[in-house]
Amino acid sequence: MIHAQSIHSWLWRWHIIAGVISLPFIFLLSITGAVYLFKMDYEQKTYSKFTDIPVLSSSLSYQQQYSIAKQAALKNNIPIPNKFVVPNDPNKATKFIAGRFSSESYIFVDRYNGEVTGFYARKDALMQKVRKLHGELLIGKSGSWITELIASWLVVLIMTGLYLFFPRSISSIKSLFTVRTKYGRRIFYRDLHAVSGFWLSMALLLVLAGGLPWTELFGSNYKSLRDATGTGYPEGYNGKGLKSIKQQGVNPRTLDDVVLQAQHKKLAGTVTISIPTKPSGIFTISNRAKDIHQQQKIHVDQYSGKTITKYSWDEVGILSHVRQIVMRIHQGELFGQANWFFMLGISVMTAILSLSALVSYCLRKPKKSLGLPKVAEDKKIGLLLWGAIVLLAVVLPMFGISLLVILAISLITRVVKKRRKLIAETS
Repeated sequence: MIHAQSIHSWLWRWHIIAGVISLPFIFLLSITGAVYLFKMDYEQKTYSKFTDIPVLSSSLSYQQQYSIAKQAALKNNIPIPNKFVVPNDPNKATKFIAGRFSSESYIFVDRYNGEVTGFYARKDALMQKVRKLHGELLIGKSGSWITELIASWLVVLIMTGLYLFFPRSISSIKSLFTVRTKYGRRIFYRDLHAVSGFWLSMALLLVLAGGLPWTELFGSNYKSLRDATGTGYPEGYNGKGLKSIKQQGVNPRTLDDVVLQAQHKKLAGTVTISIPTKPSGIFTISNRAKDIHQQQKIHVDQYSGKTITKYSWDEVGILSHVRQIVMRIHQGELFGQANWFFMLGISVMTAILSLSALVSYCLRKPKKSLGLPKVAEDKKIGLLLWGAIVLLAVVLPMFGISLLVILAISLITRVVKKRRKLIAETS
């Protein structure tokens, strides 16, 4: 086990390495994350010209509106909608949806006169480009790998930073609340970074927990663990494997029938109905509510109208439950406006944290040097630290892979230096 001062120097070295690798990207991610928080307002304002309609005395059936939406989709060579949002405002057009997630496109139909008021494709929207920049750096899957790498190193930054700047005595606790302004730029930016970093650290770990499930390696590993432990969604939760039983001489139920069923359930939040596209397909009634425990999935036979199966959120396993919670926090959606302002504050403070760290580093490092502290050989850092590194490398595989690359480069550099020294001595 090495001396505490050596541990401090070793962690300080890796804190700098982690910062050099990730801080410019962290600044970008924090800014794009802050902008993306305005997604809902931006989208609603963008397609409000399609949704706002005058109220008339009578309206078309939902089945008629769906037929109009399908015809419009075929005419404009766009995907046929497979679900729609049950409207709860008479001043709004009915919203039919095709595709999933970022590939969703919307067709809006005036429920009173049957006019198609507009089309909206999320992939063409400005906010979708911001999302792609935030999650993929606008370079596709390669960018998602880089983003995961940055997120992994941010965890290392947070953990090493907490150790380095944590008060060592009661008298030094005031350093967590003060930024010195009278001792030059270097001290100012150092304090600004240390204070903001300390108070942001736990919140940043929570935010990272909400972002990592979207990544490639960590996300797939998380899903594999969830499936292996049976702590995900119940079998059939998303309707996979469920079928309607076609009966001779029985016509499929209309959308209006299913809407009545949904309204009878008095589901909270936004209610969406998935529409069957095959003779064996099913209707699925689902809702997205602020209180996650109020969410339900109800699968309905398209011929008999009977419920095939239904699920409450309490039947969802712990890993899927936790994943949904942290992801909603990450998007600023879990506990209303407070969550939104929380995430906006975290984004802005993280940008300040990143800038102050880079300025502080540039002010302190010698010219033509990375300014890394000299430390003991890595093999002497002790079992506890090695154990922590291995654990992080397993949980965050992109960190583990990048660490192996760094260590390999370091080893090659040492071998080359020794060889050059040996050649110089023998020549």
